[in-house]
Amino acid sequence: MATAIKLSDALVSDAMINGKAQHRSTPKQIEYWARIGKIADENPDLPLGFIKGILVGMEESKAGAVSEYHFN
Repeated sequence: MATAIKLSDALVSDAMINGKAQHRSTPKQIEYWARIGKIADENPDLPLGFIKGILVGMEESKAGAVSEYHFN
């Protein structure tokens, strides 16, 4: 469900710049930041890099780009 919300011009400008650098639209960049922020808020002990790695791993799994890990 899409909902219209008011955001500061500074946030939208930052999202536009960062979104272009990461090949995301401005709304998708804001959604990405919100998702990262929500996960970080719910898991304060996890570093940002770890959170990003989890999200990449989830998308790789959805795309079938995974292989079985064999322990020695």
